[in-house]
Amino acid sequence: MNAARPHSALVLAGLAAGFVMASIDSTVVNVAVVAIGKSFGSSVDQLTWMVDSYVLAFASLLLLGGSLSTTFGSRRLYLSGMVVFLGASLVCALAPDPAILIAARAVQGAGAAMFMPSSLALLVAQFTEPGRRARMLGLWSAMVATSAAIGPTLGGLLVSTFGWRSVFLVNIPVVLVGIALTLRCIPKGRGTGDGVSLTGHAALLIAVACAAFVLIQGRSNGFTSPVILIALTVLIASGVLLAVQQRRTRYPVMPWPLFRRRAFNIPNLVGFLFSGALYGSLYLMGLFFQNARNASPIEAGLQLLPITICAPIANVVYTRIHQRVSNSTIMTVCLLLAGSATLLFIRVDAHTPYWYIAIALGIANSGAGLIVAAMTTATVAAADDRHASFAGAVLNTNRQMGVLIGIAVVGLIIQANTSWYGGLHISMVVVAAAYIAAGLVASSQAWNQKRVKEKRLKVKRWKDESHGFTDPADQRER
Repeated sequence: MNAARPHSALVLAGLAAGFVMASIDSTVVNVAVVAIGKSFGSSVDQLTWMVDSYVLAFASLLLLGGSLSTTFGSRRLYLSGMVVFLGASLVCALAPDPAILIAARAVQGAGAAMFMPSSLALLVAQFTEPGRRARMLGLWSAMVATSAAIGPTLGGLLVSTFGWRSVFLVNIPVVLVGIALTLRCIPKGRGTGDGVSLTGHAALLIAVACAAFVLIQGRSNGFTSPVILIALTVLIASGVLLAVQQRRTRYPVMPWPLFRRRAFNIPNLVGFLFSGALYGSLYLMGLFFQNARNASPIEAGLQLLPITICAPIANVVYTRIHQRVSNSTIMTVCLLLAGSATLLFIRVDAHTPYWYIAIALGIANSGAGLIVAAMTTATVAAADDRHASFAGAVLNTNRQMGVLIGIAVVGLIIQANTSWYGGLHISMVVVAAAYIAAGLVASSQAWNQKRVKEKRLKVKRWKDESHGFTDPADQRER
């Protein structure tokens, strides 16, 4: 028994290492990006690419990573992704100019897309006993949530102490430990050898890349410039190719029949809007604190804590309330609260004290962890057993697409405004609108569930009455 515990801890550490670093990398650069910009003399659109190139590759290749994991084996793909992520992190740390850094960030995202689906698959395979598996998954989720939460603060500390290149160098020892533990503790496995729709995944990647290019470069290049018009044309062509190819292939990019289900579409749309709003505001506030408020990187990291501090606690809270409150109700309440609190930023100006900003950020993001837990549970519940493994991957892909679009839109607004406070006000109105829209989408599902429940009760009462059965509760009421 005692001998098994350290082995379980080593397995968990090895499989969480990659996911933890990918989670940190998705937030740590939001603080480091200002120092990077000053070092290279970068424009706002270059800074946006430094964040979005990672998200772009990750979002568009995540489903491919899941397919390759099934085809070639989870352990092999996990280790391959970790090696790619390790090499890309080293190139990021040594990058001599913005172009190389942006390219290396994209490779980082590709590596993360390779190992993240495999990480969860391997964890589930290693712990087959339900109770033990639940504990390991809980610890794994808590580690990932905590790592994302400390990302901005860790980034600020590293940048202030060692410079911006350290935020990439810190990945190297963690990834090396993860590789060593995986080689030692995870047995080799074989893939299914199923085919992969490379054409479909390539079309998806090109379409997403073109959409990001139009949003990020549209302002500086001009939305009617030849290069933007070409990107729009390629975007449309890639979308058409994807649609045609997916109708004919034996190996679709994702299980499209799931999108015929309202219960599956609702949490996916909520995930897209919510993630765009959350990470768009995180990117904005990282720039705002350092440029408009002259905060140091470590000060900015600490000032961003109200956005992320509640996430690690959410798993515990959700387990206590989810059996009494529906997932759609949890999402509705938390999202509408987030939208309302975000509108408080309309009053922020140069004389607004930080405590006001901190309270607004804290209220707006207090339910973020609950939203993630609720939408994940709702998505998996809406998929049948045959598609359960794909449901989480589709949700994560939609969420990363939202992150990509949210950051690009905020970058576009910042470029269009000469004042940081003007950019803040417009950006936060857009963020609030996304939160409220997501809340209304979730509320439609809550209302639909209520109507279905009432209909079932009416049918049950009709059947009971038709068979001459009277419920004891009804007798007491009478």
